[in-house]
Amino acid sequence: MAASHLLICFCATAGKNGEDLGVDEQQIVVFVSLLFDVTNCKVVAVQHQYVRPQPTELSETILTEDCKLETGLDEDAIKNSQPLEHVLDEFERFLSAKGVHPENGGKSFCLLTDGQSHLRQCLHPEASNKNVTIPSYFNKFFDLRKQFRKFYKTDNIHNIKSMIDYLGLQEDHSVEYGVRQVQEMAGIVQRLINDGHTFVEPDVINERLEPGICSKSDIVDDNTVVRARGLPWQSSDQDIARFFKGLNIAKGGVALCLSPQGRRNGEALVRFQDGEHRDLALKRHKHHIGQRYIEVYKASGKDFVDVAGGSNTEAQAFLSRGGQVIIRMRGLPFTSTSQQVLEFFAREPNPCTVLDGEDGILFVHYPDGRSTGDAFVLLASEDEASNALKKHREIMGTRYIELFKSTTAEVQQVLNRSMDPRNPEPLETQLPPLIAQIPQQTALPYIPQNMITSGTKRDCVRLRNLPSVAQVTDILNFLGEFSQFIVYQGVHMVYTAQGEPSGEAFIQMDSEEAAQLTTLNRYKKAMIFGQKKRIIDVIQCSGEDMNLVLTSGIGGFPPAMQQATLAPQPHTQLLQRQLISQAIHPAPTMIPTSALTTPSLSYAHLPQPFQTAFPPATMPTMQPRPAYYPPIIYWYPSPPISPQTIVSQTGPCPVVLRGIPFNTSMQDLMNFFGGFPEVTPESIQLQALPDGRPNGEAVVTFVTRGEAERAIIQLNKNTIGNCVIDLFLV
Repeated sequence: MAASHLLICFCATAGKNGEDLGVDEQQIVVFVSLLFDVTNCKVVAVQHQYVRPQPTELSETILTEDCKLETGLDEDAIKNSQPLEHVLDEFERFLSAKGVHPENGGKSFCLLTDGQSHLRQCLHPEASNKNVTIPSYFNKFFDLRKQFRKFYKTDNIHNIKSMIDYLGLQEDHSVEYGVRQVQEMAGIVQRLINDGHTFVEPDVINERLEPGICSKSDIVDDNTVVRARGLPWQSSDQDIARFFKGLNIAKGGVALCLSPQGRRNGEALVRFQDGEHRDLALKRHKHHIGQRYIEVYKASGKDFVDVAGGSNTEAQAFLSRGGQVIIRMRGLPFTSTSQQVLEFFAREPNPCTVLDGEDGILFVHYPDGRSTGDAFVLLASEDEASNALKKHREIMGTRYIELFKSTTAEVQQVLNRSMDPRNPEPLETQLPPLIAQIPQQTALPYIPQNMITSGTKRDCVRLRNLPSVAQVTDILNFLGEFSQFIVYQGVHMVYTAQGEPSGEAFIQMDSEEAAQLTTLNRYKKAMIFGQKKRIIDVIQCSGEDMNLVLTSGIGGFPPAMQQATLAPQPHTQLLQRQLISQAIHPAPTMIPTSALTTPSLSYAHLPQPFQTAFPPATMPTMQPRPAYYPPIIYWYPSPPISPQTIVSQTGPCPVVLRGIPFNTSMQDLMNFFGGFPEVTPESIQLQALPDGRPNGEAVVTFVTRGEAERAIIQLNKNTIGNCVIDLFLV
């Protein structure tokens, strides 16, 4: 049924107007409306209002020069006006006074604008950013240009002036800018009605993103997809839909992209209702979410299907249950059950209920049935989701659980990857090494442990399961009062032949009693690292045990001696296993022949650092440990295994930051790496001088070389405070 009235609306912003309206993210400063009686084909009333924008620290003036030139507006009049929410309240009173307000039994009406931008690119996004609720009648409108083209069957119509010229109407420059625009539109509407046009089938603005499922067999139009880049890592599909507020996104049309490790990488593919909305989305390039600008580029339908499409029947059955919110759980114990997940969400504080109980939980598994530690749960409402997300980083068993809002596309993507028989994904193509001549692994030097200490006296302590980024100071804090028993230069961090932390360390104590006391009191205690807990194995051992571990069992001991040396003590109740420090990355043992024949010497015979204790003939050639490799606090000679070069590889890749302010905090660095979700406090090491003072450098370890290179490309020469930061690979 056709509306009896048309409400012609017009907006002007403090920045660009006309065809570029809304592209610069400037706020509305003029809001004009004209009520037109369709039945009697006449103007009823006009309301003109100035709008005061929110102040910005970037400029003392409100209006740009472009705006002043286009509109002729007076800045003082804008400064003395009301904010947007008050202007909309006054607009509501205007409708009531004219008898057309829908809640007061008024006559039917529909909005009409010149093009799409006034509502889709200006009013809806700005109201959303300011948390201003706008009435539902702003979700339907007639586009005057579309109606004109449809009735007169002409395509060369781009603005009000082109319509006036086509109809041979006269422009009126005697009134203010905004009033002139709505009066000219009223003249065009009057001519359309007199010529027999009927206003039906208005455009619709979707209020919220609707869920939907994409199949691998779906065909998606290339002209409907964009790629958004630079998103905050915690962004949900609703956050992205809010960024594109006013534009109609297809059902299930937001697909968050994941890194090869299954983490969000700050990108998303967004599928719109049609090409017109895609083109409007591209005009939001470098608009903001909070303080971050978002890049928006064209993408293909294949890109979207590759990310969002799925063929997993279990996932589709899960998604078809219709939960309003999906929560992703990460870090679950591999043996966790549905009942444990339900209890996790039901416990105080902030209890919430999973939709459909156990049927509302979807665990993610590898093709062989092993758990990945991920799960998805359905919740019935945003309120339930709000309570659920407050449980982020709470403990289940001995592990903290990460919680994030998720999407239907992410469910499909995670399930697709986990069930791929090629999982884990093949490593990236190896890049050329940073050092032209990489020596063979067998040429890497190795310091035999018996050059540091040896013998059967059990005055040493072995630590296992250390965090990979733990340093000597972390070990001292973990040992607490028992660190007073450590001999001078007695902490030895163990590295693999690839230069990676093995998660083990050996501590030389001043007596067997001290080692036993330390073991009894610190065995299976937790090391607090950041916000995480790591249970540490503490084992009493001897110098020969250390030698056996670091030589992978080659130390001249007969098998019987090895078993006797490694027999667990009753008080430790350890599982008996072969002690090999390089279990994660096994490598050939690299012990010079001369070192194997060197007589075992007790630690007590080493008066100074060991380089001076042996003649050159018995010492392997030593190069200094690379300064760019994350250093150990150097008042302890660590590690026993000292890599001589960093071999280019496809595993973890460290990036050095140089030039950071000395007072830089961990949070400052986290903010600097916003948009890189793989960067966590545990992956950052602030470097220090031997006396403990900051040296202006930090090392950040990325999971892959590709992510490390992306960080350098995007962040090199950016600033922290007033300091320009250099980033480079080691």
